[in-house]
Amino acid sequence: MTKGSGLKEVVVPDIGDFDEVEVIEILVSEGETVAVEDSLISVESDKASMEIPAPSSGVVTELKVAIGDKVAMGSLILMLDPSDEPVAEAPAAATDSASAPVVPAAPAAAPVVSKPAPSARAHRPSPTARIDEVSFSRAYASPSVRKFARELGVDLGRVGGSGRKGRVIKDDVKAYVKQAMISGTGQGGGGLAVAPMPEIDFSQWGEVETQSLSKINKLTGKFLHRNWVTVPHVTQFDEADITDLEIRRKTMAAKHKDQGIKITPLVFMMKAVVAAMKELPKFNASLDASGENLILKHYYNVGIAVDTADGLVVPVVRDVDKKSLVELATELGEISVKARDKKLKPSDMQGGCFTISSLGGIGGTKFTPIVNAPEVAILGVSRHKMQPTWNGESFEPRLMLPLCLSYDHRVIDGADGARFTSFLSRILADAENLD
Repeated sequence: MTKGSGLKEVVVPDIGDFDEVEVIEILVSEGETVAVEDSLISVESDKASMEIPAPSSGVVTELKVAIGDKVAMGSLILMLDPSDEPVAEAPAAATDSASAPVVPAAPAAAPVVSKPAPSARAHRPSPTARIDEVSFSRAYASPSVRKFARELGVDLGRVGGSGRKGRVIKDDVKAYVKQAMISGTGQGGGGLAVAPMPEIDFSQWGEVETQSLSKINKLTGKFLHRNWVTVPHVTQFDEADITDLEIRRKTMAAKHKDQGIKITPLVFMMKAVVAAMKELPKFNASLDASGENLILKHYYNVGIAVDTADGLVVPVVRDVDKKSLVELATELGEISVKARDKKLKPSDMQGGCFTISSLGGIGGTKFTPIVNAPEVAILGVSRHKMQPTWNGESFEPRLMLPLCLSYDHRVIDGADGARFTSFLSRILADAENLD
């Protein structure tokens, strides 16, 4: 029905065998321009849900319903200032992907919505090639939101719903895409899109036991996963001759034993890393939030990965360049105790420029550490061993330390990675100059 002013009353069409249905979602706002067949509202009964499409194009001038209202055939939905485009026929019976197909009801917690009928869009290349159709179909969302998600290449199974009964609405899809673009990890962004891990009942093959991850494990897992998928990693391997360094370390350890100070190879590595960072300043930098600018730091704080019963923590030793080997050894002993006694504060693990992860006391020959972003590099150290080295005339036994440098390839190229480990090797071999 059209009023004399030219405004059109848009009412609920024939919706089948339902006396009354509830408005569960309003898909347009006043002042919005809609096209023919654009969905206006979503309604739901105890048996099905559907969307009411626009019978003609125009501008919404006034909404006449609110979420939670009960409506029936002929109920006024909104006032529309129509355009000259043609009116759609049989709006309630339309079945293409932009209209309102009837959806079978499912349990309230996770209703299953039928897959919209294919349209011409389905024959064009789409960013939805990586969508898991099973999880997509199980998501609780209206046909228009499903269409919207497919156009953006978003798997609804990965999107949390903020609507009634956990229903996924358009704002949820938009928020998911925005977060994916910021982090670079979602389907809508440029990162890795992977299928969800299948749920497996391992007890079918034998006895099992379930243990909860510690809080540290959970936090570390999320942090490392983010770093792994967002930072393009390269790992450079090298060796350092620490024969003379070990002689000096043992001499210092004996001298400070009575003071309870433990001199480890790690303090020499910290000093060597700082010297290498001064030689190659890009290793003491971070990308800003835009990823387009490099922030060069003029302080030298080194994070040390510490293995605890509850998981990995990385306390930070500040101003390494200003402290002696003995001072660093003392501080390392203190923070190791604090880490294992769960007494580290958040501030103790912030402000790092570079991280060292040493597995020398445990074993192994090489590994690929994950960059501790927003830092751009991390040094992994494995167990040293005595091996024959050619000196030009004969083989002689030398104590060799494996080095594993992982770095962010957006900031550091392979040549600088090799320069860093080569410089580090020379510094470690010249132990007398480390202090």
